[in-house]
Amino acid sequence: MISVVVTVLNEGESVRPLMESLAAQTLPPDEVVIVDGGSRDNTVAILREYESRLPLSVVVKAGANISQGRNRGIALARGDVIAVTDAGVILQRDWLAQITEPLVDDPAREVVSGFFVADARSVFEAAMGAAVLPLPDEIDPATFLPSSRSIAFRKSAWEAVGGYPEWLDYCEDLIFDLRLKERTTFALRRDAVVYFRPRGSLRAFFKQYYRYARGDGKADLWRKRHAIRYATYFAAAPLIALLALRVHRLFWGLFPLGGLVYLAQPYRRLPDVLARRGYTSPAQIAYAAALVPVIRVVGDAAKMVGYPVGWWWRLRHYPPE
Repeated sequence: MISVVVTVLNEGESVRPLMESLAAQTLPPDEVVIVDGGSRDNTVAILREYESRLPLSVVVKAGANISQGRNRGIALARGDVIAVTDAGVILQRDWLAQITEPLVDDPAREVVSGFFVADARSVFEAAMGAAVLPLPDEIDPATFLPSSRSIAFRKSAWEAVGGYPEWLDYCEDLIFDLRLKERTTFALRRDAVVYFRPRGSLRAFFKQYYRYARGDGKADLWRKRHAIRYATYFAAAPLIALLALRVHRLFWGLFPLGGLVYLAQPYRRLPDVLARRGYTSPAQIAYAAALVPVIRVVGDAAKMVGYPVGWWWRLRHYPPE
């Protein structure tokens, strides 16, 4: 039996496309459990509209964070195979079939990683997708940690690692993944695709990445990555500028050289993301190319602000290792 579990909160504007894509799956789910964290909009009313089209259970758990909602939904689910996704995405028609097939075919398999791609609705969102979302050929199956927008696992594996960490509000799926990685290897299904809409403004993007980095700090994740970022902006860049001013102006050339290295991967993705949405005019391409470095710098700033906030929380609350 296959159960799909979703958590939602105030998703009245975005939950209907998810539900339509769930109802259109080539492999219909045996059960859909959706936990609402106490929405104040019409989310629950919209969900109820699908009770006649899906084997749907809607549970309201006011005040639940994402981890608490997921754990509640999985605990209530009757299926041995759990597929998890999020509001705000659209599922490819064969997503459920693709992501659960390795679990159905191999009783020893415990976890399957799915994938997600940018569902851009503007040139800005396409540039955002190129800046922050990997392409399928960039993924190393041995190290990839799937987002819980697109993952499937056995309920027994969820139980064995203690579920999602309920003390953590963001990056909870990474901690869950790391615990599962200690237990088993993941199968990767690049064709198990969900379409995720990138943030539509720099302000929304900053807020998103601030929260991600705050979660990193709370969970003590990626110390080296964050240290490199601080060293680049607050040590290497000022040192290069000082050398250019005091030693030789040729040192200024290190800035564009470093920028090319830093932006090479987003620019490699950009043509694919733009072409997928039909943004192929020279003006659209130039606009997107100009946005990429701005997006990357804003994302770095958000991370550098959010990470110490998370660490300060960690020092005061002594969460689990």
